[in-house]
Amino acid sequence: MLKEDEEKPVPTPQAEEGSKRGRTIRARYGEDYFHRIGTKGGNTLKEKRGSEYYRTIAEKGGKANMNKYGPSHFSEMGKRGGNTTRERQDADFYRRIGQKGGEARRRKKEGK
Repeated sequence: MLKEDEEKPVPTPQAEEGSKRGRTIRARYGEDYFHRIGTKGGNTLKEKRGSEYYRTIAEKGGKANMNKYGPSHFSEMGKRGGNTTRERQDADFYRRIGQKGGEARRRKKEGK
């Protein structure tokens, strides 16, 4: 233990150390080095585990968010998004997109 009159050592911030190392690596291997190795690792995992793995993870995350926040939270978010869209678009916007939705349904029925 330190005595009361002794000063505690001040640790070096890790962020500064990390950025210095990052600059050295970028200088050595190029500006896009971290992007390249991240892409390579992501593609390797995708080949190894398949896209079903990522679907499973996304589903678990969605369920966790739903349990954490509840349906009322997402309902409120939807209302806010709708109100923002209404403020940004002209008065005719919802009528136009409603017609497009109806057209798509009619095309599917005719195409059968």
